[in-house]
Amino acid sequence: MHLNKRYPILAGLGITAVLTLSACGTDEAGSAAPGGMGSMSSSASENAYAGQKDDVEFAQMMIPHHQQAVEMADMALEGASSPEVTALAQQIKAAQDPEIATMTGWLKEWKAPMSADGGHGGHDGGMMSDGDMKELSAANGAAFDEMWLTMMIQHHEGAVDMAQDVLKTTSNPEVKEMAQAIVDGQNKEIATMKALL
Repeated sequence: MHLNKRYPILAGLGITAVLTLSACGTDEAGSAAPGGMGSMSSSASENAYAGQKDDVEFAQMMIPHHQQAVEMADMALEGASSPEVTALAQQIKAAQDPEIATMTGWLKEWKAPMSADGGHGGHDGGMMSDGDMKELSAANGAAFDEMWLTMMIQHHEGAVDMAQDVLKTTSNPEVKEMAQAIVDGQNKEIATMKALL
C-alpha cells in the first residue's frame, strides 16, 4: 500500500525535473539564454539575436568603409594643395584608425567573421569604386581637393546612414556609443567639407 502512494509523488518529481531542465535550454544562436527560456518570450529572444546580428553586420560593413576613408585620407596627406583638406584628412585618419581597431576587436570577441557574405553588406554605403580611387589618385592640385571633398562627403553620408540604422536596433552600449560618435563627428565634417566646396 505504501508503494502505491509513492508513485504519484515520483511521477510529479519527474515532471518537475523535465520542466526545470527544459527551462535551462539555449536560444536559436546556441548560447545560453539569460535567466532561462522560461523568463523570455520567443519574440524577445529573436529580437535580442536580431540586434546582435545587426551589430555584427554594422562592424563588418564599417571596417572596410573606414579603411577606404583612411586610404583616401592618406592620398590627401600626400596630394592635397589646401591646408584645410590636409587638416581634415589628419582628423579623419585620427578618428577612424582607432574605430577600426575597436570594431575588429568586437568581431573577434563575438567570434564573428571579419567580413559579411556578399561584401559590403549588400549596400555600398557611399563606398568609392576602384575607378573612383584611380581617378582621385591621378588628380592633383585644386582638382584633387575638389574631387576628394566631393567623394568624402558621399563616403561620410554612407557611414552616417549605416550608423543611424544600427542605432535603431542595437542594445549594446559600446555599439551605440560608436554609432552616435560616427553620426555626430561625420555630420560635422560633412558640413565643413560642404563649406570648403
